[in-house]
Amino acid sequence: MNWILLIIAGIFEVAFAFCLGKAKESTGNEMYLWYIGFLIALAISMILLVKATQTLPIGTAYAVWTGIGAVGTVLVGIFVFKEPATFLRILFLTTLIGSIIGLKVVSH
Repeated sequence: MNWILLIIAGIFEVAFAFCLGKAKESTGNEMYLWYIGFLIALAISMILLVKATQTLPIGTAYAVWTGIGAVGTVLVGIFVFKEPATFLRILFLTTLIGSIIGLKVVSH
């Protein structure tokens, strides 16, 4: 169950990064709404991370959480914000995904 909470926490990490990106592109009241979304996603992500670390090793949980956030944020950047998808970027993204899976496999 705590692995599921950790994955959801990572997804909310991607959500708060997405909100930051949208706030950067926005002006006026819309910008503030994106910042509010950022704060809500940040709070949910942190609460779920704290809950997951009650039974998972902190080092593994934090690495997986940041890894999910990093992978998701790069993908959002590529697909939503039209950032470049170069060979090296995809290569290192794939390596990061393999590392996250490896941490899950070797954790108790």
